[in-house]
Amino acid sequence: MATAAAKRKSRSSKKAVKHQPKVYTFEWKGTNNDGKKTSGELRGHTIAEIRTILKGQGVSPKSVRKKATPLFKTEKSISAMDIAMITRQIATMLAAGVPLVTTIELLGRGHEKAKVRELLGGILSDVQSGIPLSDALRPHRRYFDELYVDLVGAGEHSGSLDAVFDRIATYREKSEALKSKIKKAMFYPAAVVIVAIAVTSLLLLFVVPQFEEIFNGFGAELPAFTQFVLGISRALQSSWYIIGAMIFAVIFLFIRAHRNSQIVRDKVDVLILKTPAVGDILHKGAMARFARTLSTTFAAGVPLIDGLESAAGASGNAVYRKALLKVRQEVMSGMQMNVAMRTTGLFPDMLIQMVMIGEESGGLDDMLNKVADIYEMQVDDAVDALSSLIEPIMMVVIGTVVGGLIVAMYLPIFQMGKVVGG
Repeated sequence: MATAAAKRKSRSSKKAVKHQPKVYTFEWKGTNNDGKKTSGELRGHTIAEIRTILKGQGVSPKSVRKKATPLFKTEKSISAMDIAMITRQIATMLAAGVPLVTTIELLGRGHEKAKVRELLGGILSDVQSGIPLSDALRPHRRYFDELYVDLVGAGEHSGSLDAVFDRIATYREKSEALKSKIKKAMFYPAAVVIVAIAVTSLLLLFVVPQFEEIFNGFGAELPAFTQFVLGISRALQSSWYIIGAMIFAVIFLFIRAHRNSQIVRDKVDVLILKTPAVGDILHKGAMARFARTLSTTFAAGVPLIDGLESAAGASGNAVYRKALLKVRQEVMSGMQMNVAMRTTGLFPDMLIQMVMIGEESGGLDDMLNKVADIYEMQVDDAVDALSSLIEPIMMVVIGTVVGGLIVAMYLPIFQMGKVVGG
């Protein structure tokens, strides 16, 4: 019943938000108390409100006008980093003693993105109507996942919302940093392949045909390697649109299958962990995410069983998700977590030993936090090593491709030179 009432309040509050006056950006010019000219921008509802604010700040406004909206305005979406920054700001303001309602209101009015202002405005309205913050966040699952909402709920129950927001902010910041490093590791091999394909295609489409016209006047049989390259060039020139369409179709179907099929996603997760260099980074990244998530939930007062479920989902890989859910089942049956982790055969001895020490000493959250720091550092070092290694690999790959095509084109000329010289 309480949940239903909260939902009704949430719906009514969202309707109220729609009828609130719009907030605009105003440009103003005026003089300060020293008589010096000054100018700037302020956000508010009306010109009269902006003039009142300026007078309260000791500024005599000369002109106040609404800022013109660009003709082609691209509204920026809310990113994960935006949510991390907002969380950090909430943690800082709550720790400074600023009330929750005032904190959300100030952040909403001062943010540069309209979508963030709208999001925080809706949450503020719900909180002002008496709905707990965790329930106000729950409808916005796109930005505040189940873990985020559960941690906020735990903070509300324990009366330590500022400390919980500080933990969530740290967790989000480190998670986004780790995600960025892993994306960087995935980007480099993809860049090598794309550049090699692009260079090869350009040479086969535009350079090789020029040589073929020259070879047609030789009247002699071309070397096998040259004929092979010319055959590829002709096929690409006559069917490039078919090849392009096939590549596009394969990529489209794969993305669609990956998005809609859990089986496909799981198989991709298994294969990608076996990829040389990148797979090792993903292994370390999954363990860092698991340790960081479980440390955050456990420190916030969330039961270990629930924390393991959240950590399984946050690991980012099907192999680790299944292993951690198995660990959760074993822990529910009374087994120690370090013993359950060992039975999976997936986690390294160092991680298991640190978990065992944390369980025996009663400082599991601190120990997991240290584990997360270790693996995040290892991911950082591995990405840097991969970046250093990929540059010479890229040069070798492109050099081999371009060099091979050049050799294929000049072989007939070398043979012709030998005939003339003989």
